[in-house]
Amino acid sequence: MASTETSTGPTGGIAPGPAGAGDELAGVEAGLDALESTASGRPPLRRTLIDKVLPPVVAVALILVVWQALISFKVVDDPSKLPSPSAVWDEVHEAWLRGDLLGYIWTSVSRGLLGFLFALALGTPLGLLVARVKFVRAAIGPILSGLQSLPSVAWVPPAVIWLGLDNSMMYAVILLGAVPSIANGLVSGVDQVPPLFLRAGRTMGATGLKGTWHIVLPAALPGYVAGLKQGWAFSWRSLMAAEIIASFPDLGVGLGQLLENGRNASDMSMVFEAILLILVVGIAIDLLIFSPLERWVLRSRGLMVRS
Repeated sequence: MASTETSTGPTGGIAPGPAGAGDELAGVEAGLDALESTASGRPPLRRTLIDKVLPPVVAVALILVVWQALISFKVVDDPSKLPSPSAVWDEVHEAWLRGDLLGYIWTSVSRGLLGFLFALALGTPLGLLVARVKFVRAAIGPILSGLQSLPSVAWVPPAVIWLGLDNSMMYAVILLGAVPSIANGLVSGVDQVPPLFLRAGRTMGATGLKGTWHIVLPAALPGYVAGLKQGWAFSWRSLMAAEIIASFPDLGVGLGQLLENGRNASDMSMVFEAILLILVVGIAIDLLIFSPLERWVLRSRGLMVRS
């Protein structure tokens, strides 16, 4: 076989064959990436603004127009049910002037990101184990799928009973909501790895952990990144559910507790302020972290061409 062949050097010695297998694997990976990637120039700024920036701006403007029209034409004339956009903006502006706005956002974002990192550390090896070991897949694969479909809010009451009203309870809810999504995303990515890649890796000596690191994980990246993106969405929703249901002043006021405070005070401007901030933070995390990561992975695999 090719992996056992030797060659004779200029002095008559035997040149090492499989000793440079690691370097060969790295070279093959780089070559495949170079072949699969499509070189293209950066689009002009005007086209980027028209294609990427203008559509969401128009959508937001239309929403605000319709919202204000409902108030102006007395379709909804009770501010306790639907406040005006200006009233919500005034609430946000007052929170900024008081110095509370960034505190609300940071309290929730820090919890969410830390909980997501914990979920990433647990979900990745669990996903690899399920994907690569048949017995483990048969044993807990269906359980992971069931947990992924279970609403995260269902974990809040038992987490409060087990852990009490503190941050560990919120991290537990995030883990239970995000780990199944991350693990299942990696399993899906591994299942889509072409068998030819695995056979080529075995031929070059990439088996076991070496094969997983050099062959399986790089090839499974598109599915894995999709699982990470979904896992963050589950983390964020789980955290909001935990903050709303198990809010406690000593934990600090996050966005979920801000929403609950507005409900308790029957202050719809505060409720919509919290909803707006939750939405903005979710969109910002996606645009700044996960969407660029997803585009880079797809483009590097030749699965997306720069438009």
